Amino acid sequence: MKTVLVVDDEPEIVRLVRDYLEHGGFAVITASDGRGALDAARRRRPDLVILDLGLPGLDGLDVTRALRRDGAVPIVMLSARGDESDKLVGLELGADDYVTKPFSPKELVARVRAVLRRAEAAADRSDLVRVGDGLVLDAARMETSAAGRRVELTPTEFELLITMARQPGRVFTRAQLLDAVRGAAVESYERAIDAHVKNIRRKIEPDPRAPRFLQTVFGVGYRVADPG
Repeated sequence: MKTVLVVDDEPEIVRLVRDYLEHGGFAVITASDGRGALDAARRRRPDLVILDLGLPGLDGLDVTRALRRDGAVPIVMLSARGDESDKLVGLELGADDYVTKPFSPKELVARVRAVLRRAEAAADRSDLVRVGDGLVLDAARMETSAAGRRVELTPTEFELLITMARQPGRVFTRAQLLDAVRGAAVESYERAIDAHVKNIRRKIEPDPRAPRFLQTVFGVGYRVADPG
């Protein structure tokens, strides 16, 4: 059974999230402030953390930084801060997903399942990466097929696509994608990612104007569609 650490200073939110997670088959531990969250994470080693940003004392961003220094536990941010800049900061610090309040508890549980699935897929560093039936990438051969046809990607395009395909559904910011290909010859500013994505879509999408595989998350970045 997977264990989820729920961190929020609102008891009603904690109760609601705990009830839905337990009904969904998860074990749940809780904390109501940042220092308690770090203590619980270090002692209990949860499989995922749901983290409010507006915590008393040590806030959620500080907790995220500390958790990332400790390891790679998946983090879902749950916050009333819904601005794109807040989402960007959270994702840049290493959150795996960002849910804004008010929220649907059922959707939150579905997001938790998706993040755990992506974390397991990312840990599996096999050479062959499949996203549903439509997208296949062979890391050893640097070969790509989309919708049953072979496509030719440049090394940078391939690195960008396989980075996202290893965790379908996860939103990557432009800065994170730039980091992923920094070892390749790529212009050193984030908007260069847009040009590479445009080229990838032209090669893999049946209709680049209505992307099926490589989707835009407006104001944040890009993701490879999760086939579920």
